[in-house]
Amino acid sequence: MSTYIHFTDEQKEQARQTDLVSLLELQGETLKRSGSEYEWKDGSQKVTIRGNLWFHQYDRVGGDAIDFVRRFYNKNYVEAMEFLLGDCGGTLITSPPVVKEQKPFKLPPRNDNMRRVFAYLNITRRIDKEVLYTFVYHKMIYESAKYHNAVFVGYDKDGNPRHACMRGTGSNSTYKGNAPNSQPEYSFHWFGSSNQLYLFEAPIDMLSFISMYKDNWENHSYAASCSVSDRVLFQCLKDNPNIEKVYICFDNDEPGQAAANRIGKKLSDMEIQSENLIPLHKDWNEDRLAAGGNEPHFCADFFIPNEDKRGDEEPCQAFQL
Repeated sequence: MSTYIHFTDEQKEQARQTDLVSLLELQGETLKRSGSEYEWKDGSQKVTIRGNLWFHQYDRVGGDAIDFVRRFYNKNYVEAMEFLLGDCGGTLITSPPVVKEQKPFKLPPRNDNMRRVFAYLNITRRIDKEVLYTFVYHKMIYESAKYHNAVFVGYDKDGNPRHACMRGTGSNSTYKGNAPNSQPEYSFHWFGSSNQLYLFEAPIDMLSFISMYKDNWENHSYAASCSVSDRVLFQCLKDNPNIEKVYICFDNDEPGQAAANRIGKKLSDMEIQSENLIPLHKDWNEDRLAAGGNEPHFCADFFIPNEDKRGDEEPCQAFQL
């Protein structure tokens, strides 16, 4: 048995029918009218709004006002209802919990080597060799079998893969995407022992920053949202309560800085310290390339973990690049 807040059907309908344009304007958000609809930016991603309904153009998902508050204001169902209803609360009752079926997440099949991904990340993007080794050893980066994409894996606190962000490695490829049924709360991240976390838009930005500031980097925490969302950030804060300060390291452009300011305000409201770190160029990889980076390693012993699940005791197979 579990205890939860009960809301009447009338309260649910009232919350569901909340006009999102009015709600966002009250929160100080900026909207752009487009015919009979409005456009709101989730960082750099467009969200279409009509009345109480919304649709995220990049993620291809949508819903009503309750869904909107849960997704974009990082609230659970009860918190979203109370946020929309104001002082009209629910009734505390006890009932068996209802468990929603979750579609299974599967990592893309692995290639039997990492030659293309290593060449792309180390030679083209100038990610430091030792940094790259560390993430590969922990089974957080690998090469997909079918398209030879770089796959950046995010795990939950129990070590189960829950998210995979993919990046094309071909010379003309601009492909970016997430594996089906990825959970954005668990996108690519690293937990250290210090009280600091660095938040980035993309895994390559995160790896570039670490490559430039390598001293004791393993002691800090890092996360790549694979967008300009804050969902992985708040999951990291939940899973690692030791974090006391967040450095927001989004791109040096209007969407990135708008999202950084939005997230900084949320953190301030939660009484969590934050600081905005802005790259000199468009993003941290451009900074890395402009600085020259380390000399790329055209030949190196490299290790690929054998299993999908992480475990330091598992053997690794080596191959020569």
